[in-house]
Amino acid sequence: MCGMCGLLGGGNHWSNATAPLAGANPRRQRLIQAALANRVLMPFRLKLDDFHGRSFVLTSPTGASEMVNDFSQVWRVAERMLGRPLDPLTLFTDEAAAP
Repeated sequence: MCGMCGLLGGGNHWSNATAPLAGANPRRQRLIQAALANRVLMPFRLKLDDFHGRSFVLTSPTGASEMVNDFSQVWRVAERMLGRPLDPLTLFTDEAAAP
C-alpha cells in the first residue's frame, strides 16, 4: 500500500484506541503503543513506527517496510516478514523462540 492510502484509510480499528493516559494526547498515546509493541518486536529485529497518527509502518531487519493499517495486522505482517510464525507470548516463557 502506498503511503497516501495508509494515511487516508487507516486508524479506524478498535485496537488503535488506547486507554486515556493522564496528560497524554492521542498522538502521544499512539507513540506509547508503538513503543510497547517494539519491546515485543525487538528480539525479532522488527520495528514499528507510527505513521501520521493513522497507520503504522513495520520495518524488517533487512530494511523492508510495510504499511500496517491497524494494530491487529502487526503480527500477521511480522510473520510474513520473518517467514515463520511469531507468538509474542513465547517471549515471556522459559522456552522463548530464538530470532
